[in-house]
Amino acid sequence: MQAFYSPDQALHHPSQFMRLGKLVPAPDLPSRAETLADALQQAGLAVSEPPDFGRAPLEAVHAPHYLDYLQTAWPRWQAMLDGGANAGPEVMANLSPYAGVPAGQRRAPCPSSALVPQTGYYLGDLSCPLGPDSWQSILRSAHSAVAAADAVIAGERMAYALCRPSGHHAHWDRASGFCYVNNNACATARLAAHFGRVAVLDVDAHHGDGTQSIFYARDDVLTVSTHAETSSYFPFYTGYAQERGAGAGEGYNLNLPLAHGSGNAEFLAAVDSGLEAVRAFAPQSIVLALGFDTFKDDPISVLKVDFEAYRAVGQKLRALGLPLVVVQEGGYLVEAIGPGLQAFLEGLHG
Repeated sequence: MQAFYSPDQALHHPSQFMRLGKLVPAPDLPSRAETLADALQQAGLAVSEPPDFGRAPLEAVHAPHYLDYLQTAWPRWQAMLDGGANAGPEVMANLSPYAGVPAGQRRAPCPSSALVPQTGYYLGDLSCPLGPDSWQSILRSAHSAVAAADAVIAGERMAYALCRPSGHHAHWDRASGFCYVNNNACATARLAAHFGRVAVLDVDAHHGDGTQSIFYARDDVLTVSTHAETSSYFPFYTGYAQERGAGAGEGYNLNLPLAHGSGNAEFLAAVDSGLEAVRAFAPQSIVLALGFDTFKDDPISVLKVDFEAYRAVGQKLRALGLPLVVVQEGGYLVEAIGPGLQAFLEGLHG
């Protein structure tokens, strides 16, 4: 099994995000990536730095005008600071004009060329600050996912992408939930261009709303998400069982929400239901969006999953037998994500 990670992914160091009306320290710390990299080494997996693919594989799932914004926001913000503006230490939105469009549809570019309105247009919430090195980290995180997809296309049975920042809340043209570029969507699009039919199974605590939206009208990608029920949990507005796809994609999206407080039994039953749908879809490869914020002690979890569940997920993916790309998503209890990854890998490799 090949693993991919760039040290540049640790450069993104957000200092704040809004939670319950307060600006609080951001939980997406560089130490998350460092802990996961250590776990890979302890498992005996060599970690390779991904090639520089540029923006092309990102543009397969994201609007170029959105990527332009992400790439230029910090230097433009810095120019405002240098010009005497009373701005904060990171690029953050102070307005939220996003009106909402049906999943699978696309917005026009922001009608304003100014930074402040663009920031409100492209950053969907106050959990996605941009700092001086954020773009480089975002870009290289996506490259790790693309490199893992390319390894499987080249004949590897499985590959792991240590992605940080995470990606599954990133929409076609909108950042959200600590996510800027949808890494697992980049990998999925890469695989679909080669294999034809690809399934995505998301086992993070949060609904993969960005992934769902990107592929919602496609019939060559099945998106399945097991997650905590969203009526009172991020991302709130999606993740419901009745969301089944649109147009050609009708029937190719499956949400399996879990009651808050659910443990291993309920979580693994949902995973089994998701894998049953995957088998019926008969894809040529699968992407696993792997989150550890389902862990019972994670600071933002409402589920009660433990390490044995991650080992079982690995076993189930091994039994499935499909070419596999694992893309890392959430998990914010730093001392738990390393053992969580080790348990998953033990199950995956038997």
